[in-house]
Amino acid sequence: MKGILTKWLNHKNFGDRLLDEEEWEREVEALYSLISNYYGTDKLVLKATKLEALPLMRSENLIDRVAGLRKIVMDDPTVQDLPQAHEIPKLLDDIEDKIAELIARRSIEDRLERVVSEKIQERHEDYVKEIKIQVLQETAGPENAQTLKKLAILEKMNTVSLKRTAAEVLRPKTIEEIVGQGAAVQALLAKLATPYPQHILIYGPPGVGKTSAARVALETVKNHVNSPFAKEAPFIEVDGTTLRWDPRDVTNPLMGSVHDPIYQGSKRDLADTGVPEPKMGLVSDAHGGILFIDEIGEMDPLLLNKLLKVLEDKRVTFDSSYYDPSDPQVPQWIKKLFDEGAPADFVLIGATTRDPMELNPALRSRCSEVFFVPLEPQDVQHIICQAAEKLGVVLEDKVPEIISEYVIEGRKATSILTDAYGLARFRNTDQEVVRITCADVHEVLRSSRLTPYVFRKAQANLEIGRILGLGVAGFLGSVLEIEAITFKSQEDKGSVRFNETAGSMARDAVFNATAVIRELTGENLRNYDVHVNVIGGAKIDGPSAGLATTLAIYSALKKRPLRQDVAVTGEISIQGKVKPVGGIYEKIFGAKQADVRKVLIPLENMVDVPQSLRGIEVIGVGTIEEAMRHIF
Repeated sequence: MKGILTKWLNHKNFGDRLLDEEEWEREVEALYSLISNYYGTDKLVLKATKLEALPLMRSENLIDRVAGLRKIVMDDPTVQDLPQAHEIPKLLDDIEDKIAELIARRSIEDRLERVVSEKIQERHEDYVKEIKIQVLQETAGPENAQTLKKLAILEKMNTVSLKRTAAEVLRPKTIEEIVGQGAAVQALLAKLATPYPQHILIYGPPGVGKTSAARVALETVKNHVNSPFAKEAPFIEVDGTTLRWDPRDVTNPLMGSVHDPIYQGSKRDLADTGVPEPKMGLVSDAHGGILFIDEIGEMDPLLLNKLLKVLEDKRVTFDSSYYDPSDPQVPQWIKKLFDEGAPADFVLIGATTRDPMELNPALRSRCSEVFFVPLEPQDVQHIICQAAEKLGVVLEDKVPEIISEYVIEGRKATSILTDAYGLARFRNTDQEVVRITCADVHEVLRSSRLTPYVFRKAQANLEIGRILGLGVAGFLGSVLEIEAITFKSQEDKGSVRFNETAGSMARDAVFNATAVIRELTGENLRNYDVHVNVIGGAKIDGPSAGLATTLAIYSALKKRPLRQDVAVTGEISIQGKVKPVGGIYEKIFGAKQADVRKVLIPLENMVDVPQSLRGIEVIGVGTIEEAMRHIF
């Protein structure tokens, strides 16, 4: 074996030097000497016995001795196979590196122990653990090559930034920039600019300025003489759909939570001493200012109830089974939070697109309510012109009008303008001043698959059996086309047909209409085939189409044409009285969008018509006869 190894070694070059077997034996002997000095003779023998390496150490065979050295240094008793002759050079290099690492570690440990011993003389033995940590920090510190590299990457990232987004540029900065919501904004300011500000719920369709109005309202009332808000009062904004919490209160970004020592979230110095760590939430961040929750109607009901408790107490309480008030290791700030709670005195402003009846009654009872309205075409056009000025672009004359035909919300309107701006900029890179044309807008509308918001427009003509009714869905009103036709039938064998998609209440309104028409005309509709249709298959939730249905059937029966620029709404009783209905403001808005000139509503609903209404005539009627005087 020795002859083969010597012959093989003498023909191989390792590290640019030729070695014979005796030199390798001397190197192995030197490594055994080093490891013996490191462990000590007795401990080395014990370790070799435990690792089943003692026979290999005492062998005269070089390969056996190398195998024994590998077991001891690598501390691995599972390696049973002897190394091959050609593996010895690489194996010895690895063993040398490992021994060097052990010796270096022992050197560092010895140096640290000496420093610790000096510190122990100055301090009490209870602080030995703290001293070791301190020595490590003094010798090495928290930084290393990896952490410094990450810091450099982060600093480089901070030097790179894109320009602001269009949404940031176009966002309203003052109350005057909130368009089409004069009454709502005034009500919002009135509820905040007082020594006793109120919690507020803002209702309205999306994209009409609810969030922007709340943000600029706070900045406005800070300068008011009666305002309780300081100059540094915070405005904390959060989306209600993203607020989630753990029932165990391990995490709760809204209310705050407690990180017990068993959780990784606890600070190291507190975890080591077994002290729980309270984390204050958004309600405390908003202390002294406003907490704005968008889409508050989407919040978890249990979390909302917790929020209502905070509104009453103006404080958030914390609890933990790990908290011991008598523990001297508990810092004073933690003791204060557990004993007194965290301050949370703020004004809540919640925004929602839901109907008020869908919200928690307890929340509504604690808040004042402000209603934002859909934007009218002139409001959308004003927003477009205002946004064009901020973008520094020139608009072709018809651009604002075109966009206002397709949207009723400011956010979508500015989005269309921004897309058209990008298109115009892309096509004309050489122009210093960007000009947005009607063609640019139409191309954006086509690519976005948008259609005009209003399909039905009022007309200045007369038609038999066709009338414009009014419906409402959420915060948006719309015009409904209701038509009727009658055919003479055999006596008492006529039928009344009504499209099923309109709903059961609308069908009941048709039957009420037959009774009213018989009272008016003396005609029994059982002698006629009557067909009533809501064009487009619109569903009517409620009896508000009763008046329109009655007038359409009457017109078809008597062949009297109806005005097509008048819209009507109201429930009809079998006595011919026009009863009040809901959604009056929204219905009037829908009528204005369709260029309706006159709206007939129940007389009792006249109190719901805003005093500032312009551009449309609203007339209250109490009976079917009064309505006929305005519609025929």
